[in-house]
Amino acid sequence: MVRETSRELPPEPLDFFIWTVEDVGLWLEDINLGSYREIFKENGVNGEYLEGMSMFMTEQILRFIRKCHMKWGDFITLCKELRRIKVACLKGEQKVCMPWWAPSCLSVVFVKVAEQNRQSRVVSLKLEP
Repeated sequence: MVRETSRELPPEPLDFFIWTVEDVGLWLEDINLGSYREIFKENGVNGEYLEGMSMFMTEQILRFIRKCHMKWGDFITLCKELRRIKVACLKGEQKVCMPWWAPSCLSVVFVKVAEQNRQSRVVSLKLEP
């Protein structure tokens, strides 16, 4: 499947841990937390950071909430949406799509390799507490 090159489409959930700061902003818009897009960008919140949030201790969570000026309910929404993506990945419900940055001539090769690597990605998600 070839994805349009428009950056205003939400990023592929299967690849959330490699999202750029811009991808995170688009995802925030998609889950109705777009008011935090700029502050997340200013704080450099990318996919790797989001993935690491599941390992945060209480003090780190509170620091993140203060730094991003988040309401507690919005933080809970953010965590629920991240969990939803991870669970979908574990169940294999996310379809593999070519990323926006990949040239169309590599679409077949990319999707084939991504499907082969899916299992190793899912295993890494299972290692989290």
